[in-house]
Amino acid sequence: MDFVSIRIITGDVARLVGFYERATGVRAAWATEDFAELKTAGATLAIASTRTVGLFAPGSAHPADNHSVIIEFLVEDVDRVHQNLTGFVTDFVTEPTTMPWGNRSMLFRDPDGNLVNFFSR
Repeated sequence: MDFVSIRIITGDVARLVGFYERATGVRAAWATEDFAELKTAGATLAIASTRTVGLFAPGSAHPADNHSVIIEFLVEDVDRVHQNLTGFVTDFVTEPTTMPWGNRSMLFRDPDGNLVNFFSR
């Protein structure tokens, strides 16, 4: 078995894809106007429209309603990325901080309110 991706359901695919392209520097591959993927060496972030939910499980996913998942990206330099995102990200939850286990981490919310962690080891 291979873990393939995390998929975010959103009411505005273009807005969320644009946000993640800018935040990560990764260009999305669009399959349709309702679905795009940002692929990195370690994982894929899929972003899909609410219209796709009805194709496999009507009513099972709701946009901008995540309160339990943190989307994480390993970066080289958290402080440099923080500087690059200041003025773009509107909701930093935690400024760059060294965690007790040694990672340097910052948390922020994407436009749908999903929690995102950029960290370096």
